[in-house]
Amino acid sequence: MDILVVCIVALLASGLTFFSGFGLGTLLLPAFALFMPLEQAVAATAVVHLLNGLFKLGLLYRHIDRGVLLRFGAPAMAAALVGAWLLSALGALPPLHAYTAFGHAFAITPIKLTIGLLLLGFALVEIVPALRDLEFDRRWLPLGGALSGFFGGLSGMQGALRSAFLARSGLQKQAFVATGSAISTLIDLSRLVVYAGTLAAVFGRLDHRLLGCAVLAAFAGAWIGNRLLKKTTLHVLQRIVAAMLFAFALGLIAGAL
Repeated sequence: MDILVVCIVALLASGLTFFSGFGLGTLLLPAFALFMPLEQAVAATAVVHLLNGLFKLGLLYRHIDRGVLLRFGAPAMAAALVGAWLLSALGALPPLHAYTAFGHAFAITPIKLTIGLLLLGFALVEIVPALRDLEFDRRWLPLGGALSGFFGGLSGMQGALRSAFLARSGLQKQAFVATGSAISTLIDLSRLVVYAGTLAAVFGRLDHRLLGCAVLAAFAGAWIGNRLLKKTTLHVLQRIVAAMLFAFALGLIAGAL
């Protein structure tokens, strides 16, 4: 069941990433977190995200806008290190509150509270038109890179902010996807430097079949998305995703997950 759930999410999210510029990390993190501790889930999501980004670059690397990549990617890499360090620091903190409900013990931890609040924010971006349609002028690319990198390092979710800032940078459709994939890969490389200790510590306990199947499913989704690359409106799906994010976020904040 775990492989089926994670692979379906990885396949669909990877394909949708070609249309929206984001989605894989946002959807895959909750799927992984159902079957492993949250810190491990963030690291595992980063691995899939990185390998999928490299696969997409292999498909579209000729369309990368090097100017946008430099202005956005450099601050994103630096900020990703800070976000990933903060994730590690939060994971080492003791629970803020513990309680018992329905015969089970629950604990509200700093890392779950932080990522839960972030998920709520990203869910709002999905369902509130004024937030979903936010776009920023090209001169704000360095700021967008810093924000995207920081939240990518902290939670693995950086694509929504990246897409909002890149949408007004004058990129054509294929350049938008290729440049976004290149920036995403740079952020993933940065945060994996910090996650390396976590990965090394838990590697022997990770379900390698689950991780490998997720990578292959993401590759398949990217290949399908590349074949079908076009402007697509997915309002109903966006609302379903937002509802799932809200539910998962509230579960994290309450210490139930």
